[in-house]
Amino acid sequence: MFGARRSHGSGGTGDGGPGRRRAGRPSSERPPGSLLGVRSLAGQVFLLQAVLVLLLVVAAVAALLVQAGSSGTQEARNRSVAVAEAFAASPGLPEALRSQDPTEVLQPLAERARQRTGVDFVVVTDTDGIRYTHPEPDRIGRRFVGTIEPALEGKVVTEEIVGTIGPLVQAVVPVTDSDGTVIGLVSAGITVDKVSSGVQDQLPLLFGASAAALLLSMAGTAVIGRRLLRQTHGLGPAELARMYEHHDAVLHAVREGVLIVGTGGRLVLANDEARRLLDLPPDAEGRHVPELGLDQRTTRLLTSGRPAVDEAHMVGDRMVVVNQQPTDRYGGPPGSVATFRDSTELRVLSKSAEAARRRLKLLYDAGTGIGTTLDMVRTAEELAKAAVPRFADFVTVDLADAVLRGDEPADGAVGLRRVAAAGIRDVPAFHPTGELIDFRPATPQARGYRSGHAVLESELTTAEGWRAQDPERARDILAEGVHSLVTVPLQARGIVLGTATFWRSEKPEPFDDDDLSLAEELVARAAAAVDNARRYTREHAMAATLQRSLLPRALPGQGALEVAHRYLPAQSGVGGDWFDVIPLSGARVALVVGDVVGHGLHAAATMGRLRTAVHNFSALDLPPDEIIGHLDELVSRSDRGFDGEEGEPDDATGMMGATCLYAIYDPVARTCVIARAGHPPLALVHPDGSVEFPDTPVGAPLGLGGPPYETAEIDLAEGSRLVLYTDGLIEDRGRDIDVGLALLREALAHAGTASPEEMCDVVTGALLIERPRDDVALLVARTRALAVDRTAVWDVPSEPAAVAEVRAGVARRLADWELEELGFTTELILSELVTNAIRHATGPVGVRLLRLERSLICEVSDTSNTSPHLRRAAATDEGGRGLFLVAQLSERWGTRYTGSGKIIWAEQPLPPR
Repeated sequence: MFGARRSHGSGGTGDGGPGRRRAGRPSSERPPGSLLGVRSLAGQVFLLQAVLVLLLVVAAVAALLVQAGSSGTQEARNRSVAVAEAFAASPGLPEALRSQDPTEVLQPLAERARQRTGVDFVVVTDTDGIRYTHPEPDRIGRRFVGTIEPALEGKVVTEEIVGTIGPLVQAVVPVTDSDGTVIGLVSAGITVDKVSSGVQDQLPLLFGASAAALLLSMAGTAVIGRRLLRQTHGLGPAELARMYEHHDAVLHAVREGVLIVGTGGRLVLANDEARRLLDLPPDAEGRHVPELGLDQRTTRLLTSGRPAVDEAHMVGDRMVVVNQQPTDRYGGPPGSVATFRDSTELRVLSKSAEAARRRLKLLYDAGTGIGTTLDMVRTAEELAKAAVPRFADFVTVDLADAVLRGDEPADGAVGLRRVAAAGIRDVPAFHPTGELIDFRPATPQARGYRSGHAVLESELTTAEGWRAQDPERARDILAEGVHSLVTVPLQARGIVLGTATFWRSEKPEPFDDDDLSLAEELVARAAAAVDNARRYTREHAMAATLQRSLLPRALPGQGALEVAHRYLPAQSGVGGDWFDVIPLSGARVALVVGDVVGHGLHAAATMGRLRTAVHNFSALDLPPDEIIGHLDELVSRSDRGFDGEEGEPDDATGMMGATCLYAIYDPVARTCVIARAGHPPLALVHPDGSVEFPDTPVGAPLGLGGPPYETAEIDLAEGSRLVLYTDGLIEDRGRDIDVGLALLREALAHAGTASPEEMCDVVTGALLIERPRDDVALLVARTRALAVDRTAVWDVPSEPAAVAEVRAGVARRLADWELEELGFTTELILSELVTNAIRHATGPVGVRLLRLERSLICEVSDTSNTSPHLRRAAATDEGGRGLFLVAQLSERWGTRYTGSGKIIWAEQPLPPR
């Protein structure tokens, strides 16, 4: 039969199309013996079917007759019981029995039930057997004929009696109330002849059906014969048997499992290989696929009948490749055929490939996720998080203290500080982060740290060395289920920086050699990042130290300004922002803020060079625009330096670009002269709290050259506040300079009349919510004015006799100031300076005396641009000793140039009070 199904399923159309003609021979070439064989087979089938039909008819008639004689009584018993029980259980019957006239209610119901069920009577009685209903109304009210005592006890009674209508079977069923009390009886009865006659009435129908079956079998035999001719292509029984044997041999010999599933998901055929691969039960054929115990995925595929090509399925511990096609695609019977091929070895290779893929994915993620910042602790945390939970259940990272400071660790010491830990849950038994751990020589961490090689402890329950560190802690760790570890030294450029330890608890398999290699790869990537962070930390510390040494540690004492400052280094790297407060002659003070492009040592060094140059130029008492111009020339000249034969710029020694703002405040004139090179404008807060940014000309940044720098002079009321800053205060990646200036204006207005210190806090709190990405320098100075009574001015005629008048006037003023102690030296200094001005200069000569809090300043101005020079006079020289005498008597002296000439000044300290 299987051969016939295979032929039909593969033969294309039902009329023996070209798809299967080569299975037999063409119709014109069929031998007569084959056709006769098929026809003879059809005739034999017809004869067999006719005999079977006749035998079945005879058996059925005999069975009916025997049944009519032997089971009539049983049928009558069953029917009477069923009718009596159904009527007794009908709703409302207890209420009818308790009514005043039960007969009126129950008689029509009992008659209707008798007629519909075909029984001879349905009788309802009370518990005494008095009838309420009967087919013959004259018998109502009489006693029931039959046994009722068992029914009164709640039982069903059946009995055979001979009544007026002949032999019958009656049943008595109790009617119970809701509490189980018997309140009445129902009896139903039927004669045996009525039941038997029903069976006899079926005999004509049986004979007619038998004749029809015989006719149908004849027609079916003819149809089957023609179909056999089409499906077997004229093959005789021997050929069909041989084809079946060949197909059966192929199915059993092929090394692929074959399953044929029919309609309704029922298994039609399974060969030996399919039984072996799928572990099918012996009685699998004929059962539904869901009953075969296969996995859900395979069951869904087989029952769906959908096409499948090389689908991989897990069947037990085997990987099976499944192909499935429907059998009715080319006119075959409905269902599907599936083939199974064992690919367990492919699964092993696939598992290895999958494991390799997971390792590569882990290494890739670690490569992109470790070392995102130049922070050693953050890098260690990234290593721990990358390994949990894909590789280990817990990870701890320990680094030497020297490494955390940016230095190389000392040889031999195994004192490591825990900087990172990660795990699938919290385990208190592990050392907490931040703790310094002195690992003992026997521990895997110490062995790996000293040797520079990874250490594997696959089974911690039997390992002894790791317990030596802390036996109690080791017991607690084991109690948490930790059973295996790998410790790998963090090593870069031959320097061991620390160790990383990987622990397993939830993963049942211990670490092996493959895991050891993977751990080394992970740690190697992290070690390079940690070493980069260490070197960055060292460089940053050096740059920060250099920067701190170059910035002013304390502001110099002066009486013209009340100054407060803030310096905030960048989030990463050291920048080149700087500020300065430089006392000048004549009680003036210079305020300087600058910003060097870039970060790092080079920027800090450039800042130091520029700051030194500013101090040097300021010592010459040059105006702001000239100082800015000299700085620009210095940077340009430095950048034009060359290194090498090809004339390449030497970036290592050349200065970087910079901006600068230089302002000089004069407390006597109460003015401020400002010049700036590419720097943000100065902010001015008036004594009433109003804020403005004075319009001051801005030149190109230092080193770019261009037109000469210009200055702006503004008048200041006493108590005004000058706010100087670098661009890091107002600029950010998400905020341009206009927004920053608006925020600065708002913050300064909010500060109102606050002191410089309070104003610094308000500004930084409003504009620097987070640590800045660029350096920030902020300088706030509140102006003071020199009182009129602390200044004395004289115009001196160009006559030698005028010197005596000046000396007398100075003596009187010193007496008013209670500085008579300085009278002699001051008169001597002024005499020398005024005499030199009258002798060597032209035009008017002016004298100004300034009394400050800590010093007394004498100034002599003239219209000459020639500056005197201090020299040592020879023993025979008649002159040349006056300026030397001035230098000896004063604390400081110097010359500054003005638009109309020059001023020579000398400063003396006030005597202590």
